[in-house]
Amino acid sequence: MGRLIYSVAASLDGFISDADGDYSWAMPSEEVIAALTADVAGVSTYLYGRRMYESMAGWETAPAAAEQSPESANWAATWRATDKIVFSTTLPEVWTQRTRLERKLTPEVVAAAKAGSAGDLTVEGPTLAAEALRLDLVDVVELLWCPAVVGGGTPVLPSGVRLDLSLRRERRFVNGMVQATYDVAGH
Repeated sequence: MGRLIYSVAASLDGFISDADGDYSWAMPSEEVIAALTADVAGVSTYLYGRRMYESMAGWETAPAAAEQSPESANWAATWRATDKIVFSTTLPEVWTQRTRLERKLTPEVVAAAKAGSAGDLTVEGPTLAAEALRLDLVDVVELLWCPAVVGGGTPVLPSGVRLDLSLRRERRFVNGMVQATYDVAGH
């Protein structure tokens, strides 16, 4: 059975986006894209909230995204080959291949996804990830720390959730980003 990994880019002061919703400060370099693509080689399913899905769908629907660089093309191919589950109460349908729509994140849906998965799963999008953390479903927290302080916005971790973590891996990139991967105790 695969692990559920919360993988996210964050500012040094702990935000996914700033107070205006901007996250341009988190754009990865080619080196980081290559590393993240290698990381998701063992991932067979992405769990997305609506907004994150709408943002990521461009890797399939907007060919220009994949044409930005060879590493972007590799990422796009990896993304298209991976199953996706979108959790939304408002989205009427999904428009990418290998994608299904669920209305609510529950332990049962995640357990079934893990059981049917050939690899790990990631949960992405701050609202969905916060719910997965509150439900104690996350096995691994992987933070890509970006060299920026944004002063407020959407927090990377929800308040009121306690996590005891054990550092598994730390990796530094030339652009100043640092990736830290933690196992969640008890998982």
